[in-house]
Amino acid sequence: MWTRGVLGIVFCLVGAVWILQGTNALPGSGMSGHGIWAVIGAVAFVVGAGLLGWAWHIRNSDTE
Repeated sequence: MWTRGVLGIVFCLVGAVWILQGTNALPGSGMSGHGIWAVIGAVAFVVGAGLLGWAWHIRNSDTE
């Protein structure tokens, strides 16, 4: 359960950074301004949100 939560947070944070770099809102990297990184970041963010949702669901189902 904790592993999914931690991985979910990491994926969301990394995804958010990649989205910002891909849209050139966070310049200073070789990834900046390349739209493909915004797409990859969005996918990473969705995967992270899914992992967080899964961890939350397991946590709540264990207490019942």
